[in-house]
Amino acid sequence: MNHSMLQEENISVRLRWLMLSRVAIATFLLGITILINVRKTELLPETSVIALYVLILLTYLLTIIYIILPRFIKNLKINIYIQTLCDVLLITGLVLVTGGIRSIYSVFYPLVIIYSVLFLARGGGLIIASASSILYGLMLDLEYYRIIYPLYDMTIYDYPFSAGYVFTRIFIHILSFYIIAFLASFVVEKEKKTRSLLAEKETAFDQLDLLHRSIIESVDTGIMTINLQGKIKSFNRAAQEITGFSFTEIENRTVDVLFPMYADLFENDRNDDQNKLTKNRLDMVITGKGNRNMVLGCSVSILKDNKGKRIGDIFIFQDLTSIKEMENALDKSRRLALIGEMAAGLAHEMRNPLASIIGSIQVLKRDLKLNNADERLMQIIMRGKDQLENFIKDFLLLARPTPGNHESVFIKEIIEDVLESIHYVPDWNHRIDINLSLADHLAVHANKTEMREVVWNLILNAIQAMPEGGDLSVETKKVHDEDAKGFLEMRIGDTGCGIDNTCLEKIFEPFYTTKEKGTGIGLAIVNRIVESYTGHIKVESAADKGATFIVNLPIIT
Repeated sequence: MNHSMLQEENISVRLRWLMLSRVAIATFLLGITILINVRKTELLPETSVIALYVLILLTYLLTIIYIILPRFIKNLKINIYIQTLCDVLLITGLVLVTGGIRSIYSVFYPLVIIYSVLFLARGGGLIIASASSILYGLMLDLEYYRIIYPLYDMTIYDYPFSAGYVFTRIFIHILSFYIIAFLASFVVEKEKKTRSLLAEKETAFDQLDLLHRSIIESVDTGIMTINLQGKIKSFNRAAQEITGFSFTEIENRTVDVLFPMYADLFENDRNDDQNKLTKNRLDMVITGKGNRNMVLGCSVSILKDNKGKRIGDIFIFQDLTSIKEMENALDKSRRLALIGEMAAGLAHEMRNPLASIIGSIQVLKRDLKLNNADERLMQIIMRGKDQLENFIKDFLLLARPTPGNHESVFIKEIIEDVLESIHYVPDWNHRIDINLSLADHLAVHANKTEMREVVWNLILNAIQAMPEGGDLSVETKKVHDEDAKGFLEMRIGDTGCGIDNTCLEKIFEPFYTTKEKGTGIGLAIVNRIVESYTGHIKVESAADKGATFIVNLPIIT
């Protein structure tokens, strides 16, 4: 709907109010006339009363015509001219029947002039003022020259006014009509200019508000405003996406509900100086929707009004969870790289002297005849030799990939081979029940030796967690990620002692172990191999409820 249509609709509404006001005035006059007639008050002769009834009924009739008229005459301006001119005629008739020059109802002329200015501007107001002047002056002239009478008793009517008085009265009325027209038009024009300026200001404000909202809603940073009572007053789109809460869920709630650390972090700053916050940047851990923990990078600024008075805070935050995870992964990779360099150097330095020692021991063992005590010592030396060899082998496996070509490796075959061999390790317990659920024809492109190392370490780890026996479950299946990419998921679980929550973040770090005889290298090797194939590994565990290691590797499609 354009501006002209809105203006016409506004004029139509005001015109209906004018009709209603006209009917109200006519009804008021009708009530007074009836009251005069009932009480037999001799204020007006009976002929005047009858004429007054006719004028009032004519007003009602014209109002009905005004309602129907727009169906035939679509131009609103013409309709308004018709109504105002008819009103001037009705007022002239009212003045005539209520005393002519003596009538007090000439005060109705200015009312018509004023509302004609409102509807028809200055030009229309001057036209109606001119029509009022002509009709009023003509009526008083005709009355002075005894051509018409104000419906009093013709036989006793005596006209007492001089020509000068009549001329003065006509002049004063005409002057007042035009003055009222000019003053009303001046006020109306000022009002229109004020409305126009106000509309422009409102439009500019709306555009500025829209721009402000667009900027706030378009940024990918969460922006929240908090009043002095600590209640949340605004929450932009990014803030809703980061936290998972909609604005309606947190509006007018205290900030501590969503950001529990907020009050503790900034309370001292507010006490020191209400117009200064010293902590402008910090990291905060919150619990989002669905009990999802996330790390936020936050900053806070003072929210001030146009007088510079503090009215609250602006809290800005970003989701740093993925960045923190990347930082942790990078830090872990750096540690692993350092371990790898150390392992490669250590293995290089130890391998040659160890080979010489082992060769010498084997020669001595073959040529010497040892008694029982010496034989036991020799067996201890040989076990130490085996441990050193395994340790150096694990070091090398952790430091760099096992040499060899990659091929299609069927995980089911490797699991079955490992389970067959695992029965011969010292940690095996015959009270362990094995539950298998292995998918057929799932292969990964990898080195077979490395895949066997992954399966061996995870199954051995599960067996060592159940020294008294339990259930060992091994499951493989095909899964898909969010991008519909296929993965082989391998789950190896036990019903042992489980892993404490404080240890879960460290179990894949080299040399971290909770076992007396463990080296802390096995799970680190598994993690290094899985990550080298762009897979990932995680563990689900609770104390005394066992643990399940979940490995996802890209499959061959």
